[in-house]
Amino acid sequence: MQVEFRECDFFSLWIWLRFETAPSLLEQQYIDEIFDSWYFLGKLGGFNAENLQVQETGLEISYMTYDDSSAEDSFLSVMHNMAEVEYNGVWARCWFDLGTSDAIALDVLLNALRQFSREYVAIEQVYIGGENPDWPIPQSSRPDFIAGEA
Repeated sequence: MQVEFRECDFFSLWIWLRFETAPSLLEQQYIDEIFDSWYFLGKLGGFNAENLQVQETGLEISYMTYDDSSAEDSFLSVMHNMAEVEYNGVWARCWFDLGTSDAIALDVLLNALRQFSREYVAIEQVYIGGENPDWPIPQSSRPDFIAGEA
């Protein structure tokens, strides 16, 4: 699975997947679940690199003291919006407003997609940001239902 970053705007970010073959309906449901789960964690502030106390402690976390005040004092880091995943042949795409989520969110998603590609449906490429010339994005760069809400 190759990963390529193109022009990225955290407040209007398209993520594109290209598969070896067009995903079946069941495979599309799996992909939808990956994006939905990732977004839900982001909406709850799960991708806050300012508060990685366990990660920063290292491997020995037995009896670790978790600093609640440090967690409370960290900057709010939440995703704001997500569109439905769209499919077109061997392509899938989804639009996100990552809000104030930290870039660690993309690492988590890419790790999950890499394992998914190994075990379930082969993903040839993942594009973060930008646009595909053969599948234009809406004029506003946001899905229709979100652009209409503004």
